[in-house]
Parts: sequence; structure tokens; C-alpha cells
Amino acid sequence: MSDTQYDVVVIGAGPGGYVAAIRSAQLGLKTAIVEREYWGGVCLNIGCIPTKALLHSADLLEEARDSKQFGIVIPQVDVDWGGVMKYKEKVVKQMTGGVNFLMKKNKIDTYNGSAKFVDRTTISVTSSDGKESRVTAKNIIIATGSQPRALPPIGGVFDEDRIISSTGALALSAVPKSIIIVGAGAIGVEFASAFRAFGAQVTIIEALPRLVPVEDEEISAELARAFNKRGIKVFTGAKLTKIDKGDGQVTATFTDADGKEQQLTAERLLLGIGRAPNTKDLGLEAAGVELDQRGFVKVDDFLKTNVPGIYAIGDVAVTTPWLAHKASAEGIMVAEEIAGHTVQPINYRKVPGCTYSNPEIASVGLTEAQAHEQGYDVKIGKFPFSANGKATILGQRNGFIKIVAEKKYDEVLGVHIIGPHATELIAEGGVALSHEATAESLMRTIHAHPTLYEALGEAEHATAEGAAIHI
Repeated sequence: MSDTQYDVVVIGAGPGGYVAAIRSAQLGLKTAIVEREYWGGVCLNIGCIPTKALLHSADLLEEARDSKQFGIVIPQVDVDWGGVMKYKEKVVKQMTGGVNFLMKKNKIDTYNGSAKFVDRTTISVTSSDGKESRVTAKNIIIATGSQPRALPPIGGVFDEDRIISSTGALALSAVPKSIIIVGAGAIGVEFASAFRAFGAQVTIIEALPRLVPVEDEEISAELARAFNKRGIKVFTGAKLTKIDKGDGQVTATFTDADGKEQQLTAERLLLGIGRAPNTKDLGLEAAGVELDQRGFVKVDDFLKTNVPGIYAIGDVAVTTPWLAHKASAEGIMVAEEIAGHTVQPINYRKVPGCTYSNPEIASVGLTEAQAHEQGYDVKIGKFPFSANGKATILGQRNGFIKIVAEKKYDEVLGVHIIGPHATELIAEGGVALSHEATAESLMRTIHAHPTLYEALGEAEHATAEGAAIHI
């Protein structure tokens, strides 16, 4: 047994776990954290951070190709794939090193190894060399995250060669000449965008009727137009029935939206169809922690499991969406709850979502369809980036901002953006929803010129007054 009785032990050092540990330590709780492989979790090592580094390189490549419109002539633009990978790894190393520093700074005890419940208050930690130690705690936070979901029944088993996950996509030795991407959520469209920029022939297969199906329908339609213009082929409403690996290739068989069976062959196939929870081999049965039928940990509004003193946050919990910043917010809330603070449940409707494709997409709150479904008397305001000065300067005039509000009180219910730097601009939408802002109050906020940000002011004017100024 451990000689130390902790107030809090966190299992998993991803953006939910390490943030929960830091906040616990800040609140005076004696804290330890256990991590078996990736300090910083999937996000920093093989997820958010390296993917966005790859996308940044892709964006720079496309800017260089289009530089002549700005009066800058670059005689030859080439991709140094090895250099792209080196840059990605440099970013990852800087970020993960920061996590280790924060653990030391906050005097958090760290354990390297695989954690397993012995009972409600005791965790066994087995290191890579087989050595076992035990830690005990009054409170335990499960933050073990998730992993890419495969499709074994139809041949969709990851070999990270022909059939790859998002993890494998970040470790390719060369840009594939052609790639089939199954799934048109954030993961699918981000990799589609990046690989197309690097020169691959890209085809997307999506079971639902449109790209980025969680987004507002007008956002999906705009992305489809942009992808078509970039030469990315898309099949929506398509049911994948079989995946076959061959000599240096992979073939996908599917039924398209018209019911016709089709086959596509490419050098690689990426499965981006969602995430599966990391609950296996955690010994949750020893602690009596309940899972749902998919294997996610059941929690209440305060992230408590059915076992007193055990919590679950991030991707491993039943809460959605599966986003790093959502996990961090949950980690902070649980730490404060354990410390005896009065906390409020997270409103998951007000968690912003960002997709770093080209064009970027960001949203928070209700879509127009969701607002109607929930019985609101809806009003809409839109403004295109084609009428924005800064977007014109950047040469990125496609896309728009759409605001969903309700008529009676003018409250903003949702903000939806597709276009340049959408993932930064959504910050105003997050503040608007968290403060229950009205379209008029946002409209009366003076937006600086010339900025992309002032397009929000125009969309807000269109929502509050029925018309924008500059269209």
C-alpha cells in the first residue's frame, strides 16, 4: 500500500485529467495523477495539437500557392513531408513538456503506469517494467479518455498501414496519393482538408445526409461547396458495407444515397467515425462503477458515478461532446466540488465546437433547426465574409456568420461561423451564450475595423434590426 493517503487521485493525464489535478492542488488538496503513456493525453500527443500543426502547414502551403494575388511571387512551392513531421513533433514536445512542468510546479505526485481499481479507494499502478505500487485516495477521478473506433464486422480493423486511424494518419511516412475517409465529422473533414492541400486525391464517405452533421445545415452546405471547389469528392447518405485490403491498396464498398452499390479504391483508408471509451482493464467492476451499454462511465450532472467519491470526466464519461476544452471544464468543476465549493452543472449546449478544416467552422449553441424543434419563435441574422474588409485583404472571402436568436426576448441561442479564423471568432459567441446576451446588446458593442471580428457585429445587426449595414 502507499504510505500516502491522497485527497484526490486522477487516472489519466489528458486535458481533463491534468487540469483536474492542477485545480485540486491549487485548492489545497493533496493530489496524485497516474498516466500510462501520454502526458498531455491524446490531445497533446496524437490528437488536437499535432493535427492542428499539420493543418497549419497545409494552410501555409495553400497560401504560398496563392501568393501571386498579393504581389508575392514564389517561384517553386514544394512539400517537405519530413519537415512537416519534424515541425509537428516539435510542437508536441513543447506542449507535453509544459504538462510535466505544471505537475512539478503544483507539487502533484506523478505515477507512470497502468492504473487499475483494487477497491473503491485503492488504485494499483503497474509500470512498464512490471513493478506494482498502490495509491489510496478519498476521491478518484477517472479521466482515461477514448480511442478511435473501428468497424471489425466489415473489415474495418486498424493496421495503421492501409486502414488507418487518426493516430496513424499523423505518422505516415509520405503523403498518400489517394485516400478514402470514412466519416465527415470534425476528424474526417480536417484530414480531408489537410491531405488535399498536400496533393492527395481525397474521397469522403458519410452515412448521414450531409458533411459535419452536428452543424447548422447552411454551414454543411457551404462546406460542401468549398470542398467541391477544392476537388474533394463527397458521398453523403452512404452506407459502408465492406472494406478489403489488397496489394498496396484498400477498397471500400458502399451503397450510395440512391441505393446503388459502388466501390472505391485508394492507397489508404482513414476511419474517422467516432471514439470508444478507455474503460477496459481499469478494474471498474472491483469498485462497482457502472457503465452504459456502449462502455462509457455513467455520471450525474456533477460528474459523480454511482460510487461515492468516484468521478468521471472527459471522453470516458457519458457526457458529450468529446472535446478537450469540455474535459478541462469538467475537471475544474469536479476539483472544486471535491474541495467543498458550490458548483453549477455544465451547460453542454453552450460548449463551443471548432473544426479546423479549410474553411474553418465554429459554432456554439442551437442550430436553426434545433431552435425550431425546441419551440422557439426564431429569428436569423447573417453576414457574408465577402462584404468584410479584412476578409477581402486576406483573400478569404468565402463563408458567413449566422446568428440564431428568439424573437420575444431577443436572446441569442446560437452562433455559427464558416470562414477565415472562425475558431477564434467563436469566442464572442461563447461569451454571448454564457451571459444570456441579446442580439441588440451584442450589436451595440463596437467592433474594431478592419477586422474579421466586425463581421460578427454586422450579423448581430442583421439579427436585431433585420438588416446588416454593409450588404
